[in-house]
Amino acid sequence: VRLSETGGGLVQAGDSLTLSCAASKSAFRITVMGWYRQTPGKQREFVASITSSDATTYYADSVKGRSTISRDNSKNTIFLQIKDLNPEDTAAYYCNVKGHNLCEGYPCDFKEYWGQGTQVTVSS
Repeated sequence: VRLSETGGGLVQAGDSLTLSCAASKSAFRITVMGWYRQTPGKQREFVASITSSDATTYYADSVKGRSTISRDNSKNTIFLQIKDLNPEDTAAYYCNVKGHNLCEGYPCDFKEYWGQGTQVTVSS
């Protein structure tokens, strides 16, 4: 599965930004797509995710209330809008996909994939 991320860049504090992540079509059955972020010297942290089956969403406390994650299943694409950005949101944002293949009709070979990352820089 190849992931293509777009939407990063340099923005001002208070601005909004929308990131997108498109997963290549394959036999791999995607169950969850989401975003993580990482700053130098720190561990990668969860930001938001959405399930493929029923679009259940999850958000980190740091972005809850000012972020919306959505999906277009027909295009294997997710979108993350973050409003009211602040300098603490500065990070490399990585798309993440979790899922499985099918073995004789049953889920097997559970895996996850990562995108190459897109940089978001928020200036004060």
